[in-house]
Amino acid sequence: MPMPYASTFANHFLIAMPGLRDPNFSRTVTYLCEHTEQGAMGIVINRPLEIRLGEILEQLDIEVTDPGVVDTPVYLGGPVQTDRGFVLHSEGETYDSTLSVAPNICVTTSRDILEAIGVGKGPAWRLIALGYAGWGGGQLEQEMGTNAWLSGPADNDIIFRLPAGRRWQAAASLLGVDLNLMSAEVGHA
Repeated sequence: MPMPYASTFANHFLIAMPGLRDPNFSRTVTYLCEHTEQGAMGIVINRPLEIRLGEILEQLDIEVTDPGVVDTPVYLGGPVQTDRGFVLHSEGETYDSTLSVAPNICVTTSRDILEAIGVGKGPAWRLIALGYAGWGGGQLEQEMGTNAWLSGPADNDIIFRLPAGRRWQAAASLLGVDLNLMSAEVGHA
């Protein structure tokens, strides 16, 4: 049975605490797309890769008539299925495989969104990622109990408009937290 919407972390940021040493998540901000009793799924929004969208569209043989998309950064969305693409985007068109996360944000995994982006008809705001972050049932709650993460409501400006290098601190600032003042040592009071 799914958890009631109010008790999930969907449409929230998971902000890695300074003491989180896992190389997959150190200093990351993850946008949670889904959270149920069965587990959680999210996209890391602040790990740009060296690859650009133009390279991916070329590999997929997708037409590009909008030259502005060629240099769009692609992000490492997480360590799971890094060969699979995810597009986090503003609402608008519905594509073949779109999950509405919140009234103003969706995630799409189908090729048709990349085709639309290539010709300048895609969503106004988007973040393209390879891979995702996933947790089994109860795993995320356990990690939060060990102070690995901060969590707070997501902000579209941080996801889509702020430079990637500023997203970690900006997401924590929404909660009134300055991560630079926190110890990297994990512990309990």
